[in-house]
Amino acid sequence: MLIAFDSKTGNVRRFVQKIDLPHVEIDPDMIMDEPFILVTYTTGFGQVPEKVTTFLKANHSLLRGVSASGNRNWGASFAKSADTIANLYGVPVISKFELSGTGRDVEHFTSGVAAIAAY
Repeated sequence: MLIAFDSKTGNVRRFVQKIDLPHVEIDPDMIMDEPFILVTYTTGFGQVPEKVTTFLKANHSLLRGVSASGNRNWGASFAKSADTIANLYGVPVISKFELSGTGRDVEHFTSGVAAIAAY
């Protein structure tokens, strides 16, 4: 399954590069032609990045799941963009990970993607 991602500081990019799946960095004007999993970051006080919001307006019908990075210092707002996107588009939150994730985060994400791809 294709991974579409957005990264502001490089953490999400580093996370995605640890995964042995095809991936593409999103562009607000991009139109997807196959199902994808979104990996994004959380901005502000738990908001979805504007670029991601614009991208999803055009591509949400092919969205199959979402993961987000964050920093646990934000407490309840940690990786909250994943929850917001999941609620808006009716897809599962595959994972939340801190910064660029650990090996365990990569394993959890990969098994979640495999379960969605098998469905």
